Amino acid sequence: MKEKPAKPEQYDFFAFLSRMRYISRWGLMRNTVPENIQEHSLDVAVIAHALAVIRTTYFNGNLDPSRAALYGIFHDASEIFTGDMPTPVKHFNPNFKKSFHQLEDRARKKLLAMLPPELAVEYEPLFFFEHEEEYVELVKAADKIAALVKCIEEEKSGNLEFRRAGAEHLEQLSASPLPEVRYFLEKFLPGYRLSLDELNLG
Repeated sequence: MKEKPAKPEQYDFFAFLSRMRYISRWGLMRNTVPENIQEHSLDVAVIAHALAVIRTTYFNGNLDPSRAALYGIFHDASEIFTGDMPTPVKHFNPNFKKSFHQLEDRARKKLLAMLPPELAVEYEPLFFFEHEEEYVELVKAADKIAALVKCIEEEKSGNLEFRRAGAEHLEQLSASPLPEVRYFLEKFLPGYRLSLDELNLG
């Protein structure tokens, strides 16, 4: 009897990552333009990279902008399994917040298990970087800036649903101890409030 050919190894990591586009954000809010976590992650990566460049250029920092961008890309990957939990729910009480963080960790480990072991070793630091406090602060700030930009865009479309969230994000960011965040707010945020005709196209 002929032996059946061995089934080729299959790893689903990247196929699952591609499903980030199906996970919607702002689930409790009425959106003029829906946003998914894949789009949001690109925004966070671009802004995190910019913040690291700004810190290095103007504030004597030494963070790696490329690494900041990678952390931004993967920072919400666990939501493929958990979905986007609204912040008020996520922070309902300390016990729930702790349990949800544990769930996020399990989701990240589940994703890493979808890679060959040799590749999982390479990707693990991109999912678990809590010990790198400077990068954690930077990515959190980039995440909040991206959320503020979303609020601004919704308000520009006449959707007042995001007005309070936008004001809260702006207040929190304005109080940030990170000088690169305040620099971004001063120099780059105003452009998001302009129409295409108002932007400086040269």
